[in-house]
Amino acid sequence: MTNVIEVTGLTKRYRETLAVDDVSFTIEQDTIYGLLGRNGAGKTTVMSILTAQNFATSGSVRVFGANPYENAKVLSRMCFVRESQRYPDDAMPRHAFASARLFFPNWDQEFADRLIEDFQLPVKRRIKKLSRGQLSAVGVIIGLASRAEITFFDEPYLGLDAVARQIFYDRLLEDYTEHPRTIILSSHLIDEVSNLIERVLVIDRGRILMDESTDAVRDRAANIVGDAAAVDAFVAGREVIHRETLGRVASVTVLGALTDDDRSRLATAGLDVAPVSLQQLIVRTTQHAAGAAVEASALDEGALR
Repeated sequence: MTNVIEVTGLTKRYRETLAVDDVSFTIEQDTIYGLLGRNGAGKTTVMSILTAQNFATSGSVRVFGANPYENAKVLSRMCFVRESQRYPDDAMPRHAFASARLFFPNWDQEFADRLIEDFQLPVKRRIKKLSRGQLSAVGVIIGLASRAEITFFDEPYLGLDAVARQIFYDRLLEDYTEHPRTIILSSHLIDEVSNLIERVLVIDRGRILMDESTDAVRDRAANIVGDAAAVDAFVAGREVIHRETLGRVASVTVLGALTDDDRSRLATAGLDVAPVSLQQLIVRTTQHAAGAAVEASALDEGALR
């Protein structure tokens, strides 16, 4: 598989804040990625650097094998749609689409018109008069109809209601099937996008916690439920990322795929195995990593005393 983006040792610092911390990863051609993580994790900063809207403090970024900064040949092949997208005060959606048609060589006006109808967008109303949902629709339409070789969606669809978000997901999958390209979705709605994404990139505190195929991630953890003593005996020696207890019943999330022997032992012990959703896994992994970081920091401080 061809890599369209290669990032090596990427670091971004804002005075005392380390937004991105020595990050390295690659993005494959014609793949839908989920760039996932908490607010302030560094997702938007990474996308801004990749699209040449921000500068790295150090490290290397190559897009289509070249540096994207002030590189029109590279930038015309990418589309970056963000929730906080700004437009001129007197601009209307039809102006935004006309500009996009001139910039993106793969722009499909027929597809854009269909999306305008799907989202019931008033194209002759000033953008500053649009509702949040309508403003989100403008960005989504540009991102889809541009058919850019690499498209970044930085949560521009959060303003859409549930019905409109489903329209977005459906149209994205339909068009991606006919016109494959690289799509990076940044989202807090992990369960909603989990069936869309083929590869997961999880970033937390400026570092990559997970870079795996979605199928591999789904088999990465299991939730063991039952008598607390029996659960503890089973999970001994395994990496536990979350634990809940109610009376004598425990629910423990462990990392690692379960073997046939594991499942036989669980059945013998009368323990249940519950699937761990992508959202649960990412939340638990992020919490576990944060706890480990706090513990390591405390140990370091103790060693300095």
